[in-house]
Amino acid sequence: MSTVLVVDDDESVGDVVAAYLERAGMEVRRATDGIDALEAAAAERPDIVVLDLMLPGVDGLEVCRRLRRRQPGIPIVMLTARGEEDDRIRGLEVGADDYVTKPFSPRELVLRVQSVLRRASSDESAAPAAGLPESSVDGDLVIDRRARRVTLDGRELTLTAREFDLLSWLVAHPGDAVRRDDLMREVWGWDFGDPSTVTVHVSRLRDKIERDPASPRRLVTVFGVGYRWDAAP
Repeated sequence: MSTVLVVDDDESVGDVVAAYLERAGMEVRRATDGIDALEAAAAERPDIVVLDLMLPGVDGLEVCRRLRRRQPGIPIVMLTARGEEDDRIRGLEVGADDYVTKPFSPRELVLRVQSVLRRASSDESAAPAAGLPESSVDGDLVIDRRARRVTLDGRELTLTAREFDLLSWLVAHPGDAVRRDDLMREVWGWDFGDPSTVTVHVSRLRDKIERDPASPRRLVTVFGVGYRWDAAP
């Protein structure tokens, strides 16, 4: 049974989220502010965190930052206000794996949580994604899909589950110009969603794998289409 830490200062929202997640077979723990959330995650590591952006005291962005520093492998789904695109992008930039906008469908939230859990589950981590080789070597970049490890010039990179899956898929399809919608389907498993999710993850990957993220040489933009992975010579 997966354990979900739900962090929301609105008790009525937390009650609804908890009820739907429990109905889906998950164990739910609750926190109502950022400090309680960090303490709860440190005391007993959850399998995933559902984190409201607007929290009293330490807000959701700072909670996300601290969780990423202390426990980088925990998947995080952030709850944001509808229409606040900047907040959603900032959430992804500090390490959230996904987001759901308020007001939201509880069923959609459960599906998003389940999707992120599948990506990060130990069962999937123990084997390469379907149809992909166990490992890829691209110049000084090495991807071990069985261990879900990436090294660059001998140094292991710290990637979120989504970042790993996106990089793994792109490296396995070098030279292909891929639309953001197609990446959402192939990597996220979504047939709908905000394409800015892909844009932010690409930006984060460039910060970690490119010598000059402002002038990428590996993960390049194909204007009017999407992105392309250019393999090392």
